[in-house]
Amino acid sequence: MKSIAWVINGVLAAAVIVLFVLHFNNSTAPSKSDAVKNGNVQIAYFEIDSIENNYILIKEVKDTLDSKNQKNENILNGLKQQYLNKVQNWQKYAQSLSQAEASKLQQEVIDAEKNYSIKEQQLTAEMQEESFKRMSEVRKKIEDFLILYNKDKKYNYIFRNNPDLMYYKDTANDITSDIIKGLNEAYKNKK
Repeated sequence: MKSIAWVINGVLAAAVIVLFVLHFNNSTAPSKSDAVKNGNVQIAYFEIDSIENNYILIKEVKDTLDSKNQKNENILNGLKQQYLNKVQNWQKYAQSLSQAEASKLQQEVIDAEKNYSIKEQQLTAEMQEESFKRMSEVRKKIEDFLILYNKDKKYNYIFRNNPDLMYYKDTANDITSDIIKGLNEAYKNKK
C-alpha cells in the first residue's frame, strides 16, 4: 500500500509541476487547452482518509481482508504448534531412541519447519496479491466515479489530499463529502 501511495504522490507532484509550467509559461502554443491558456484552471481535492473511513466498499474490502488474514494466522499458528510439538518430542525422546528413530524424528522436525515456512510464504503472497487486486478495484471505482462526477463540474484536475504535497488548500474546493455520498449511493444501487 505504501509503495502505491509513493507512486501516486510522485505522479501528483509531477502534475503540479506541469500545471505551474503551463500556467506561468508565456508562450501561446496552440496545443494548450483554453482553460490553461486563460488561467482558468479548475482544481478540486478530496480527503483520502475520509474516503477510506466512510466509503462502504472500502470498509467491506478491509473487513474481508482482515477476516482472511485472521484465518491465515490461525492456519500458521496450527502449523507452528505442530512444529513446536515435534521439537519437544525430539528433545524429550531423542536420547532414548535408536539412531535411526532419532534421525526419523529429527527429519519430522525439519519437515514441519519447512512446511510452516512454505505455507507462510504462500499465504503472505496470496494475501498481498488479493489486497493489491481488491484495492485496485476500489481505486478504479473511485476514478470511474470522478469521471462521472466531473462531467458537469468541469474541473481540470481532482487531487487527493496529501499533506506532503499540499501546503495550502482552500476548503471551498474540497469535494470529499460529494464523493463519499456519490460512491456510497452508487455502491448501494449495485447491490
